[in-house]
Amino acid sequence: MNFQKLNLDQFLLYQDDDLVVINKPPNLLSVPDGYDPQIPHLRKILEPQLGPLWMVHRLDKETSGAMILARNEDSHRQLNADFKGRMIGKTYHGLVTPVPDWQEKNIQLPLTPNADRKHRTRVEPTSGKFAHSICKLIKRFPLGVLMEIQILTGITHQIRAHLRAYDLVLFGETLYNAGLSPQPIKMDRVMLHSKMLVFSHPKTKESLTIKAPYPDDFRAAYTKLRFTTDPDELI
Repeated sequence: MNFQKLNLDQFLLYQDDDLVVINKPPNLLSVPDGYDPQIPHLRKILEPQLGPLWMVHRLDKETSGAMILARNEDSHRQLNADFKGRMIGKTYHGLVTPVPDWQEKNIQLPLTPNADRKHRTRVEPTSGKFAHSICKLIKRFPLGVLMEIQILTGITHQIRAHLRAYDLVLFGETLYNAGLSPQPIKMDRVMLHSKMLVFSHPKTKESLTIKAPYPDDFRAAYTKLRFTTDPDELI
């Protein structure tokens, strides 16, 4: 995708004088690259069309979906406080393999970010930070599932680390899959999507619920997962 020619109408979920909510495309950086600032990122793409923006939170490069950006300093300050106070509901959808033997899992495992040379987040029962995820299966298929993950904390790579603690990974995962069986279907990125944000407007205090449609590659991956019953079909 040519991000420089991004059609804003396709990805803008909400806007007013205080904030915008964007449906971030996969493989677009949330913040500038530390080594090459010329690589496209959200503010570089959006500010020519929307004016000055302040980052409130971020999604990993490969993760798609709903993201909030502030349009003034007051909104930025309030939204930051709401994130830190865990007052913003964050729900993700992911394509996960293998198929778990449970329908719902309430995960409260402490995590330590940057726990090794590959900057992975690890479960650390004694020294880790409190981390809370609630996982629910939406659709179950022979080779994997569509899973809803609500995160009540905001640790880096929280979803990926919590899934890995139960020998589960997102399709397309290359960082947290060591020691697990090869994924039965090859996918080009980590299949994680920020599906819904629930928060109070920083000025009016109105309750907002913003949902982000799946991008095309997530839909295609879901369709492949849904209709594939045997890994041999992919050879």
